[in-house]
Amino acid sequence: MGRPDWAPDEIDIERPSVARMYDYYLGGSHNFAVDRAAAQAMVAAVPEAPLMAQANRAFMRRAVQFLVDAGVRQFLDIGSGIPTVGNVHEIAQRAAPDARVVYVDVDPVAVAHSREILAGSDGAAIVQEDLRHPERILDHPDVRRLLDFDRPVAVLIVAVLHFVSDDDRPAELLRTLRDALAPGSWLVLSQASADGRGDDERAEAEAVYRRTDNPLWIRSRSELTALFDGFELVEPGVVWVPRWRPESPESAEEAERSAFIGGVGRLGG
Repeated sequence: MGRPDWAPDEIDIERPSVARMYDYYLGGSHNFAVDRAAAQAMVAAVPEAPLMAQANRAFMRRAVQFLVDAGVRQFLDIGSGIPTVGNVHEIAQRAAPDARVVYVDVDPVAVAHSREILAGSDGAAIVQEDLRHPERILDHPDVRRLLDFDRPVAVLIVAVLHFVSDDDRPAELLRTLRDALAPGSWLVLSQASADGRGDDERAEAEAVYRRTDNPLWIRSRSELTALFDGFELVEPGVVWVPRWRPESPESAEEAERSAFIGGVGRLGG
């Protein structure tokens, strides 16, 4: 089967992409056979993998709605991935048409497809950049065109940090972003956690992602909480993502199966 029209020429379709694997978990169609094979290997190792992706996506949507209700009108979504229904700009602009959103992703497929979706939109844009270079994100012309950093901005880094190793100094990356934000800004974080998981399951999951350019870096609840340095966590703090302000008690049952922890913090001052 040949390369589809939506696939940029520069991408390697023989190597799995974490963004396209995530798209597969969510039921999307922007993935290749190599991505599906890697995702299926992950499901074999961790059967809840699609549930994990869906629970994390639902957390993001609830967090955005919470932020819109809190008066936020500017969003910077770093590691946004391949667009699916219920993206940040759809949720935010449905409730607040004046909301502005900048998506950031390093994956060319995610960026190309986002550009298609956002064509003609004055209130949203996509930037191809890497969380590991926050200064380049902050200085990007499209970021500066849409977002006013003298006013509160919500930074979302959802299901991304487990691809950032300690060698990449995640606390320093987040500090650079925090220092650019006005008081009253927000930070939304989530990532995979091994809390409550067996060593064998964790090892199998890590082996799958070593096939990609983004091996897993699992963190505990206390490690993720520490990355909110300078932000005041809102209730219920850093929790399994289905337990973060669930729409119903039933949706938070067996929350640990999601394997994702997350939280939302506000910058004071």
